[in-house]
Amino acid sequence: MKRVALWAVAVSGLGLAFFTGSEAAGGGGTGTVKGVLKSPYVRLAEGVAFIERVDGLKFEPPPKNPVMDQKNKIFTPHLLPVLAGTTVDFPNTDDVRHSVFSRPGSKSPFNLGQYDAGVVKQVKFEEVGVTHLGCNIHSEMSGYIVVCQNPYFAVTDRKGEFTIPDVPAGSFKLTFFHEKIQAVALDVTVEAGKETSVEFANLKRK
Repeated sequence: MKRVALWAVAVSGLGLAFFTGSEAAGGGGTGTVKGVLKSPYVRLAEGVAFIERVDGLKFEPPPKNPVMDQKNKIFTPHLLPVLAGTTVDFPNTDDVRHSVFSRPGSKSPFNLGQYDAGVVKQVKFEEVGVTHLGCNIHSEMSGYIVVCQNPYFAVTDRKGEFTIPDVPAGSFKLTFFHEKIQAVALDVTVEAGKETSVEFANLKRK
């Protein structure tokens, strides 16, 4: 009989994502992917690196909703990666009204309309891809929700560095999103108990 386990993966400081699959993600164990985006634009904003697709596992959204706050007329965090199927809370902790919507070209179109300080609205993100956020009242506000197929992603720091822990052993495509940099994909092979180092170099501006 195939043994089935429930595993919890820490998601970039955003809580836990749960998935089901055969013991130790297919019996191969897990490793770590550590890398860097080599671009001067990483100092301007965070990006997110992620495994494009992992087959053979079913991923469940975290039990606690991630939060995209609105404070001082800024989306906080500026960039929020989530697992497909996740519901995101959009609280207004400002002292003014806001009107959150998805800008043209977003993967998950929505419009929450105007709402007052202290109100929390929610959006469930089902489709993999990028949603660019805006506010119909404050045009200077901008943020991003990046929806991933699996929980193996990590936000870059201002050096462009990232670490993705607990990745199942195997071969995958690793890519990234950054609002200022054209995305590329690299082939990576993860070995159980080991660290795989990658470097995204020669990157071009969007």
